[in-house]
Amino acid sequence: MSVNFVIKRFWYLILVLTGMLTFLQPASVAAQEEAPLVLVLTAQGPITPAMQEYLSRGLRLAEQRRADLVIFELNTPGGNVTLMSEMVKDIRASYIPVVVYITPRGSMAASAGTVITLAGHAAAMAPETAIGAASPVSAEGEDLGKTMEAKEKEILKAQVRALAKDRGEKAITLAEETIQSAKAVSVGEAIKIGLVDFEADSLDDLLIKLDGFKVKIRSGEQTLRTKDAVVERVPQSFIERFLHMLTDPNIVFLLIAIGVQAILIEISSPGGWVAGFIGVVCLALATYGLGIITVNWFGMIFLALSFVLFILDIKAPTHGALTAAGIASLIIGSLVLFNTSSTPSFQRVSVPLVVGTSIITGTVFFIIMIFAIRAQKSPIRTGQEGLVGRVGVTRSQLNPDGMVQVGGELWSAKLEGDHDYLPAGARVKVIAVEGIRLLVRREE
Repeated sequence: MSVNFVIKRFWYLILVLTGMLTFLQPASVAAQEEAPLVLVLTAQGPITPAMQEYLSRGLRLAEQRRADLVIFELNTPGGNVTLMSEMVKDIRASYIPVVVYITPRGSMAASAGTVITLAGHAAAMAPETAIGAASPVSAEGEDLGKTMEAKEKEILKAQVRALAKDRGEKAITLAEETIQSAKAVSVGEAIKIGLVDFEADSLDDLLIKLDGFKVKIRSGEQTLRTKDAVVERVPQSFIERFLHMLTDPNIVFLLIAIGVQAILIEISSPGGWVAGFIGVVCLALATYGLGIITVNWFGMIFLALSFVLFILDIKAPTHGALTAAGIASLIIGSLVLFNTSSTPSFQRVSVPLVVGTSIITGTVFFIIMIFAIRAQKSPIRTGQEGLVGRVGVTRSQLNPDGMVQVGGELWSAKLEGDHDYLPAGARVKVIAVEGIRLLVRREE
């Protein structure tokens, strides 16, 4: 076998391998490109405008990325019916299948969360979760009147009937009972009746169970492909997280307390702008939260009264009594504002937080007021008036006039009363200022 023959066979082998790689590489890339894409959104807490915007943004992103599926992880005690309706419309209008997954363990989709779960093209629950208790209440958290309650319930019952129409008669009946009588069920009961489709221990378990499941979306029936899916989580933006945080009643209360305290500091010590600016910003942020959560506006009267009492204590002849009354009024006003009997439990403020913050607010204000009063009563220590009471040394004979040194400066001075002579180096005390001359006396 000649050397040339071996070389030719070697190059032939190289060309064959190169050709095979050329054909296999696009096939491999195509296989990777065809892997299903699943976007995961996670929402926890009461339903707020920030949560609704987060869901809407996630669905738009799914359409832009041509995702195969959106999984909406939900854990909510409920919230505003109007926002719920917007979220339901976003889900039902999506061209991408949406699976609502109540997770993690111990979570719930209560009240408005029940309707959002039913709006999903498929629904799943983690173990030890619950769904239901969807009876409507007013925007203030109070029970509706009989006529209005009947109207709201009938509208919601019609909505859940439409959403659960493919789940069977038992599921429709249960969905109506969650609204009519605030009934809630566990994951096992919901699965048995068909209100939800799956019980999944984890996201991976859910993806396994969803593979091959058929759903109905706007464009028609679609079979889900979740095997070997590429899972990407879509986090909330900073603004969405920040606005959602502002709907926490504890945060709103702290913003009110800090804001008003800063305003009081600005009033008691005018001239700066930092405290006033901080106060205005905190109160503006608190106003946003008060417009979202359920509050009893009667409590604002006690809050305003507490800060009026704080201000009046500055001018009062005896200090402390009005501040104590202001602290009590602040506590009562905060509890009335956030913790009335009609307020949902998840929107109530912490009582220890209210009491502790109110006491700290009153104490800080009282300390600042004491320092301000002391500053007003302290003698003037600048200019000529600030020389009265200070001790100096004679630099020449006082007979009775001469020169003295006070505070590092030389002054023309005159002895007081019967003293008509002091030698240089004697200690003197300033008792008055007469123009540009000091009136002094011997200091033993």
